[in-house]
Amino acid sequence: MISKDNAEHYIWGDRCDGWYLVNRQNMLIIHEKMPPKTSEKRHFHSISRQFFFVLEGVLTMELEGEKYEIGAQQGIEIPPESKHQARNDTESTLEFMVISHPTTRGDRTDLTE
Repeated sequence: MISKDNAEHYIWGDRCDGWYLVNRQNMLIIHEKMPPKTSEKRHFHSISRQFFFVLEGVLTMELEGEKYEIGAQQGIEIPPESKHQARNDTESTLEFMVISHPTTRGDRTDLTE
């Protein structure tokens, strides 16, 4: 069994948390937590396809210039090569799952634009 209680934990971005639930070359599943008013860098993956599924809160996803607000029990797919940025624009904590196939390890290009 795996849960946040026994999964490998890491800190990313500005005070954000992640827990590796599955960490394999062909699949990566992470439970992530973003405090209010935090974001990741805008980026893309050349090979990896991702699916973000919100557990609690509202995820603002900028995807190829379009803004999506994804609420609890909703998700969004991010195709390879798609420029995107996950943000928590709210005053509440955001928790979500992100599933990547294959892993995003070594397959991320940060953008400065």
